[in-house]
Amino acid sequence: MNIEGLNKVTLLDYPGHVACTVFTGGCDLRCPFCHNSQLVLHPNFSPIDEEEIFRLLRRRRGVLDGVAITGGEPLLQPDIGDFISRVRELGYAVKLDTNGTHPARLAALLRSGAVDHVAMDIKNSPERYPETVGIPDFDTSAVTESIGIIMSEAPDYEFRTTVVAEFHDVNSFIGIGGMISGARRYFLQGFRDSGALIRPGLHAASAEEMERYAEAVKPFVEHAELRGI
Repeated sequence: MNIEGLNKVTLLDYPGHVACTVFTGGCDLRCPFCHNSQLVLHPNFSPIDEEEIFRLLRRRRGVLDGVAITGGEPLLQPDIGDFISRVRELGYAVKLDTNGTHPARLAALLRSGAVDHVAMDIKNSPERYPETVGIPDFDTSAVTESIGIIMSEAPDYEFRTTVVAEFHDVNSFIGIGGMISGARRYFLQGFRDSGALIRPGLHAASAEEMERYAEAVKPFVEHAELRGI
């Protein structure tokens, strides 16, 4: 598997767990605000030997209890199932981050019992998806399918949106609410400029705007809150 980064311990990336985070290289989207643009644009910049991950996991048993797999887009990795199987053999819970563009691969992992928690990014309302993911002719049908799979088959899950002033307004969140209606948990995440964006010069929404957006989506979901504000 193409692994480009490793955070050896985190209390944030997998809620309720002491975990490590594995970053895979490559993504099929080009979100202008992506804070991991190096993984997107240069996916083989600094690969990490997979065996290094497993040496860490064997050493840290009893300290760590989970592995978060993020990217990039992890479901682009053809051998992700084999990687997760090895992780689970060591007794770790697995959280998978995804953009929802590969519903068949997602479904296969969930139906095999490989993944305990899925976090899916909802980039915007359907009509604003293309500009938000940086692909003018983007078709949201795979995203819609992935939402349905997650809500019906994931043991635990969350949906989340990174809120960027240039791309989101209150109508965005009414549209997002319709996409994920009935979901358990939804988070609106504050945007931070990493200094290495695909498109520099973007801005965070204000705290007041974030609160208004959260109120717009609350009628659609069981729980909605702000994160990283």
